Amino acid sequence: MEDLRAMDCTMLKRLLKDDGAHNKCLLLDCRSFLAFSAGHIRGAVNARCNTIVRRRAKGSALSLDQILAGDEEVRVRLRSGMYSAVVLYDERTPDADSVKEDSTVNVVLHALFRDAQGTRIYLLKGGYDKFFMEYTEFCLKTKSIPSLSSQSSVDSSCSSCGTPHNDQGGPVEILPFLYLGSALHASKREVLDAIGISALLNVSADCPNHFEGSYQYKCIPVEDNHKEDISCWFLEAIEFIDSVRDSSGRVLVHCQAGISRSATICLAYLMKRKRVRLDEAFEFVRRRRSIISPNFSFMGQLLQFESQVLATSCAAEAAAAAASPLLGPKATTAAAAVSAAPSSPFIFNFPVSVVNPAYLHHSPITTSPGC
Repeated sequence: MEDLRAMDCTMLKRLLKDDGAHNKCLLLDCRSFLAFSAGHIRGAVNARCNTIVRRRAKGSALSLDQILAGDEEVRVRLRSGMYSAVVLYDERTPDADSVKEDSTVNVVLHALFRDAQGTRIYLLKGGYDKFFMEYTEFCLKTKSIPSLSSQSSVDSSCSSCGTPHNDQGGPVEILPFLYLGSALHASKREVLDAIGISALLNVSADCPNHFEGSYQYKCIPVEDNHKEDISCWFLEAIEFIDSVRDSSGRVLVHCQAGISRSATICLAYLMKRKRVRLDEAFEFVRRRRSIISPNFSFMGQLLQFESQVLATSCAAEAAAAAASPLLGPKATTAAAAVSAAPSSPFIFNFPVSVVNPAYLHHSPITTSPGC
C-alpha cells in the first residue's frame, strides 16, 4: 500500500468547502449500494464493486468500466488525468496498512493504479463513520423512513379515513429520477407536479392515462397474475426510465396499487443499472414503500433476471479480457463468454425451494388482486 496516501477528515472537509473541489478531487464510496443510499459524503460516487461484479470476476482484476459502470463522465475524467486526487473511503478503515486484501477498497485501488495512472490516491482515515461523526453537515442522508415493524401489520385500509393503505401519502422516491406509486397518485396532477414528474410508466392493462399531452406516457399492459410474463418488458421499461433520466426528467412507475407490477419494474431497474442482487434491491425498495409484494411468479422472473444480469456481466468481463492480455488468455476468456451467454429467455420456471425465505418473511409473495 506504499502508493496509497492517507487523508484525515479535517483535510477532506477543507476540500469540500472549496466550491471547485468536485472538479479536482473525486470521492469514491467503497461501501455497498444500500449503505451508500442510506447516507454518504456529499459529492461521492459509489464504486459498484458489489456481489455480482466480484462473483463473476473470480479473482481477476476489475476495470474502471466495471467499477464505475454508468458513470461515464467520471471514467473519462479519470483516464484523462482531470482529477488531481481520488479519495477512497469505506465504513471505518483507520489507515492504509489496515486495508484488507479482499476488501472493496483494495479492488478499487488496483483498478485505479491500472487505469488512472498518475492520479494521487488517498484513503480517508476512519472512513464514513468517523467523517459523519465529525462533519455531519457535509454528508447526505436519506429522508427518514418509517419503521418497518410499525408498517408490517397495517391493514389494507386506514380505519380512520377509509383510504386504502397503498394510496395514502404520495409516491416514494426510489432514485432522484425514479418514483413508485399507485394509480390514485398518478391521477392527481398536483401530486405529480409537486415532485416534478415529467413521465409516467403505467404498468397495467386498464389504468387510464389521465393527462395525455401534459406528461410523457408509456404503458406496459400486464395483469397481476402468475401467468403473465412481465420479464419480457424489463429491458424496454429500463430504456424508457433511462430516457427520462437522460432528459433530466422524473418518472413515476405505477400500477393499480403500486405493490406488485410497478414494484417489479423498479426492482428490475435497480438490478440492471445498479448491478445489485435481487435481495439488495428488494430491501432498498421495501424500506421506501414497505407494502411492496410482487406476486410469486414475478419474483421468480426477477430471480431469473438476476441470473441474466450475472451472465451479461460475465460476458462483458470476458470480452474485455480477450481484448487485453493483462486480464488473461484470449482463448480461455472467449470460451467463458460463450458459456456465460443466457441460453433461454428468463421465463418463470424454477422449484419453489430456491426462493429466499427472507422474502416470505419481509413481504408475503402472494398474488394480490388489483396490485
